[in-house]
Formats: sequence, C-alpha cells, structure tokens
Amino acid sequence: MGTISLSDYEDVRIWAPWGHIAGRWYGNRSERPILAIHGWLDNLGTFDRLIPLLPDYLGVLCIDLPGHGCSARLPAGMHYSTAEFILIITRVMKEYKWPKVSLMGHSLGGVLCYIYTALAPHTVDLVISLDIILSPLEAPEALDYLAYFLDKRLVEAERIEEAAMREPPSYTLAQLRSALSEGSNKSVPPELAQHLLPRSVARSQMYPEKYYVSRDGRTKCHNVLLINAGLAAEMARRIKKNPYLVIKGTESSYISSNDDELINILRNQNAHFEYHEVPGTHHVHLVSPALCARHIVPFLRHHRPPIVSSWTPDGEVHRLRSREHRLAQENFYARRLSTL
Repeated sequence: MGTISLSDYEDVRIWAPWGHIAGRWYGNRSERPILAIHGWLDNLGTFDRLIPLLPDYLGVLCIDLPGHGCSARLPAGMHYSTAEFILIITRVMKEYKWPKVSLMGHSLGGVLCYIYTALAPHTVDLVISLDIILSPLEAPEALDYLAYFLDKRLVEAERIEEAAMREPPSYTLAQLRSALSEGSNKSVPPELAQHLLPRSVARSQMYPEKYYVSRDGRTKCHNVLLINAGLAAEMARRIKKNPYLVIKGTESSYISSNDDELINILRNQNAHFEYHEVPGTHHVHLVSPALCARHIVPFLRHHRPPIVSSWTPDGEVHRLRSREHRLAQENFYARRLSTL
C-alpha cells in the first residue's frame, strides 16, 4: 500500500439551501473518507502538502466552508457563524448517508470538530485536530471583539453591494502571496501561499495579469461561539472514548496553558487521546507536513485500519481505473492553478 496521489481526486458539490458546499474527494472513493475542514479564511488547499503523505487505502474529503474557497456564499443580509459551520458536518453526513464520521480539522476546523464530537460523540470514530483544541474562551476581551465587528459587518455588506456593480481591487500574485502571509501573521510563508490562492482569488477582467480576492468578505467577521471554561470542560468530559489526536506547532500560541484543563481531562479519561508537538507555525500541517504525518499515519492505521476491499486486487484495480479517469479529465480548478 502506498500514499494518496494529489492528482487522484473528484470535485464534489454538496447541495445546500443557499447553493452548494464545494469539496475534493482524494484517494479511495469506495469507502467512507476522512472529512477534512480548513481554518478561518483558508480553504481546502491548506491540506495539499499533507494529503500525499496519508495512506491510500483511505480517502479524504476536503471541503470549503460556506463563503470560503469555491463554496457558495450566504444570501445578502445573512451572517456566518461558528454554530452554522458546525451544521456543515451533519449536512455532509446526510448527503452521503454516513452513520459515523472521521474528522480532521485545522484551527476553526479543529474547533468545529471538538464541538461536534462533544455534541454527538456516538457518531464520531476519530478526530485529528491540527494546532487547536478550542478557540479562546469567553473573556472580557470578547466584548471588544464583538463591538469591533458590529461596524465591520456593515462595511462588508456595503462592499458586497459595490462588488455587484464593479470589480473589486486587483493585485499581482506576488502582492497576494505577501498579503496572505502577512494576514496569517506569517504562519503561511509566501512560498506556500500558492496552495491557498487558487481557491481564494479570481482573475481580473479589467487587468488580466492581476487577481482579486473572491472569498466572501463577511467571513472575516463571523459570529464566534463564546464558550466559558466550565462549558469547555464539560465538552471534554463528553469525549470519553473517541480516538483524539492533537498536534501543536511549537511556534504557535493557539494551544497554550489555557488549554491545560481540557488536555488533562481528555488525557485522563480517554485511553485513545494523543498529544504531540512538532516544529512549525499555526499552519503546522502546511509548513511541516512530514512531521505531522509521523503521528497521523500510525493513528489512522490503528483506529481505521484497512479493510479487505481496500487492498484486494479488485480494490487496487478500482483505484487505478479511478485515478486514470481523473488524470484524463480536464478540470477547471486544476487549469486555474496552473495559470497562477
């Protein structure tokens, strides 16, 4: 058995009342995959460097959250929220009729995995959380955050109206790579921004050599689910038996002493809980994918080992045919990536 090929995928569109959820299903498509969820303002390209290191008897379905990447935006007048993002997990499960789900999330995606697992632990068979456990807990500083975004939401609503009449400001790819890196507090180096840009920008019609940001600006000020320390701890207590892997980047502060109580609860009551630190930034899976894979692959092989159909000759033929078909098929997103 080998690893997943980044060129072996199927683009998917999952129906939603406001449009669709876009995704890419990598690797084995005959079995239930890992559902991978990106972080705030990112898209499924964040997993580009990790996917090719994962075992090919499994598949990975990476999705763009609403308003991100190539997923549909919410209607005008609506706002994004953590609570609504959590429902995306159940929507995907319903679409594919999965009784259980395997979750992998980075940053906001990891928070969604944590909350969903606490709410419905009987439907989760494993969780991989990349440089996050839970977002900052309820604190007085949260009021400043909420106050700032009161006006910010109105500004973004006005920008949407303007964008309907004229094209947004456009930039060179070098400028966008630099801006993305700066916007992530240099968690994403400029040279790795290419993995996120293809699904975050569109070519300018006015200046063909430039691009503009196509992500919905309202995602920058989504409604955060404020959770106090007591509720966060109770959530951890509900995650008793679910295999749970946390990987922290050593250069990141997204997991800190504030999470000690949650880590202790998970570690003391859950025999399948793992916590590892590897060199890297908040985007540790993008910056240090091989180091992350050293922990992720054994975790997957232990908690989701290959079934017979995944490695029999018939199963291998199915994967090879599927890969051949995928490589032969022209794909819009792949063409766009090659132009950047």
